[in-house]
Amino acid sequence: MSQTSTEAGITPDKQTLIGRMISLRERYVTDRQFTLILSFLVGLFAAVAAFVLHWLIEVIAGTLTSRFDSDTFNWLYLVYPVIGIYLTSLFVRYVVKDEISHGITRILYAISSKRSRLRGHNCWSSVIASAITIGFGGSVGAEAPIVLTGSAIGSNLGQLFKTDNKTLMLLVGCGAAAAIAGIFKAPIAGLVFTLEVLMIDLTMASLLPILIASVTATCFTYIFTGSESLFTFTLDSPWPVERIPANILLGVFGGFVSLYFIRTMGACESLFARFKNRPAAKLLLGALILSPLIFLFPSLYGEGYGSINILLSGKTEADWDTLLHNSPFYGQGSMLVPYVGMVLLTKVFATSATNGGGGCGGTFAPSLFIGAFAGFLFARLWNIYEIGIYLPEKNFALLGMAAVMAGVMHAPLTGIFLIAEITGGYQMFIPLMIVSICSYLTIIIFEPHSIYGMRLARQGKLITHHTDRAVLTLMSLDSVIDRNYTAVDPDKDLASLVHSISKSHKNVLPVLDDAGTLLGEIDITKLRHIVFRTELYHHFKVKQLMSQPEATLSVNDTMEEVMRRFDATDSAMLPVLDGENHLLGYISRTHMYAMYRKMVADLSED
Repeated sequence: MSQTSTEAGITPDKQTLIGRMISLRERYVTDRQFTLILSFLVGLFAAVAAFVLHWLIEVIAGTLTSRFDSDTFNWLYLVYPVIGIYLTSLFVRYVVKDEISHGITRILYAISSKRSRLRGHNCWSSVIASAITIGFGGSVGAEAPIVLTGSAIGSNLGQLFKTDNKTLMLLVGCGAAAAIAGIFKAPIAGLVFTLEVLMIDLTMASLLPILIASVTATCFTYIFTGSESLFTFTLDSPWPVERIPANILLGVFGGFVSLYFIRTMGACESLFARFKNRPAAKLLLGALILSPLIFLFPSLYGEGYGSINILLSGKTEADWDTLLHNSPFYGQGSMLVPYVGMVLLTKVFATSATNGGGGCGGTFAPSLFIGAFAGFLFARLWNIYEIGIYLPEKNFALLGMAAVMAGVMHAPLTGIFLIAEITGGYQMFIPLMIVSICSYLTIIIFEPHSIYGMRLARQGKLITHHTDRAVLTLMSLDSVIDRNYTAVDPDKDLASLVHSISKSHKNVLPVLDDAGTLLGEIDITKLRHIVFRTELYHHFKVKQLMSQPEATLSVNDTMEEVMRRFDATDSAMLPVLDGENHLLGYISRTHMYAMYRKMVADLSED
């Protein structure tokens, strides 16, 4: 375990109890059976966390907005979101005292770099922080915080019972799947999300625990909230083949909307990153962006699921005009199309300002929100200009959700199954597949990674389904460094060098100065012609005999780069240096490949 029992908050009495439980488990329950038990518990706890979060959001938002007049604008839209961001930032800074934003990216990082270990506070901190942010109107989603919470529950349960790294990674995936399944009552989408977005490999050993977690979370969510779907949708008309061209074009449009979302989000994050150590400046900048946007476009308030339901369930112009309620555009039906277009363009700025200003939330719900508005706008403009066969706008709002989700997350299967499950729109399965695939094929031309993975991919820390790359990502440079070496002084003579060689078990001896800086190295295999000639022992200095290594490694190099250096030089050992060229140790080609082969074998086991 990466943290001690004391750090994890386990008292000696609890430690003894857990030790007894582990002993009994090892005696009577197999590892596979215990993994299934843990996956059930993860599903249960994730469903509870999802229910608590949405209940908190409803209570806070309902209390704050219950007296708003729908037929006019409300000045409090300028105030509430800023208060929420400020309260969240205080909670994170003084209570949590740790970074909790970018929930799904944090899970990917934990899987890739920390052997799936998430901190204990992640089991609850994101729930409270995102409830405050979203309840007060922050324009983000609750899904990423719940996914982080579910994964943290899985990680901490695994750490508590001292499971191996492979099982720990699986429990993290179970938590993520359970979170998605619990929020949307969509068990298949939860499974597919874990496979596509978190890139947990699908084997017989992983399929059953993830399914158990997903189904458990879904069942308990039904118990907690009833049988109603998150979104209300009824199919307007059966899907005809004549709409295939429109479906393809919507998919391409969704791909470009996804690209706009990802690129703009990245630019906004870079802007807020400049004020990393100035929270007051970040809050001010976030307030200046977010408050006017929500005031002008109240649809941006909170998760925005109410607006999505209007687009999916509306049948008449009067129904869709309710999007303009609480805004300065109330009663101006002619402004619906410009309003929808402006909301589509500004949602990404509202989401970035919420998180950048100090709030806590994810981009899962915003991608659904933007997708619904993009699909509705596409169909409305198509019908206004009579481009082709009439398109039911509510149906295309649904398809737009799948298209943008598939593009933003690089997860077409998640887009297909999630939208079908949460709306009951299984009759739209073929167009859902068309738009999701077209959106994904469009965006991968410009962006090879999802919005969650691109930050880690730039650092070489993103685990993938490619077994070789996954193993190299999971291997840490520090774990293969041999720090046991015999260094020699450059001013010593050959006699002293021979003495050092006799004490070393390696063919290479580093030559270091007093500060530990690597000056060169002695390759014993190159000294055979003089090492046994005692008459030369006092005629040669080490600095005359040393040579420069064929290549050096940096402590910040990825394992892929280490492999490339070995392949390029054909060296048996390469030195690892820190930022000041101080020697940290050596990496042996033989040892590294032995560890690599072992990890490949471990990952390949079912």
